[in-house]
Amino acid sequence: MNSKAYLAEISAKLEAIANALKALAPATETDAPALGAANAYHWDGDSGQLVAVPQVSRVPLAMLKGIDAVQDILLRNTEQFARGHGANNALLWGARGMGKSSLVKAIHGDIITRGNAGFTRLVLIEIAREDLDTLPALMRRIADEPARFIVFCDDLSFDNGETSYKSLKTILDGGLEGRPDNVLFYATSNRRHLMPRDMIENERSTAINPGEAVEEKVSLSDRFGLWLGFHNCDQPTFLTMVRGYAGHYGLEIDDAALEARAIEWAATRGARSGRVAIQLVRSLAGEMGKSAP
Repeated sequence: MNSKAYLAEISAKLEAIANALKALAPATETDAPALGAANAYHWDGDSGQLVAVPQVSRVPLAMLKGIDAVQDILLRNTEQFARGHGANNALLWGARGMGKSSLVKAIHGDIITRGNAGFTRLVLIEIAREDLDTLPALMRRIADEPARFIVFCDDLSFDNGETSYKSLKTILDGGLEGRPDNVLFYATSNRRHLMPRDMIENERSTAINPGEAVEEKVSLSDRFGLWLGFHNCDQPTFLTMVRGYAGHYGLEIDDAALEARAIEWAATRGARSGRVAIQLVRSLAGEMGKSAP
């Protein structure tokens, strides 16, 4: 075989390989529409695609107890946004198990069932913390869609050495592209400033200008217009939660017996929270042969 024929054969094989790889590659943004019929999606940062979530794991808004003040604030903010009015990004921070992520999902579910209240289509998009670097791509993907979006990151926090918080800061406020008008960002965290205290203190002790270094870290939480605190509940509030969940699932149990079981359950867990309350109710439902998802 002469050299020309040999080179032509190699070229043909390389072209075949390239075509095969192209066929295996994930669809690009122009290959498929951003949205389908679903009202909830998960953002896959690796492929740059929105993956529909047909059935969101949520509880009815009325089932959430003991967080009335923050619930009213976040519901009003979300309603304003769904009507095309002014609204703020929200950081829900505080005690574990007190309903931070449940509240976000419940409010979204409540609004999409009230279609006659003047709301634009409201879509919930969950983004993993590990995918925050791809937020600009997500914003470009949905900026021109005829819907309004809540981009939701659950359990958001940053540890030593992580820099992805800078991408989030740029999107929330101050970047050249910024956040599209049809997008809000909701996040939950156990930390008010999203970063551990030792990380902030380390910056204070090692930086040339400690004040500026600390400001760089703390200023991320300042990008959220709403800071909603969730705190450990007292015993009366815990009992209200237990009674509310038991009533929702139709558990027939004497109130005094339910209260005694609730107090004992909280003591064995060493905590009182909405999560602990629903875990008790599920246990009781199982004892009674009933289902409590």
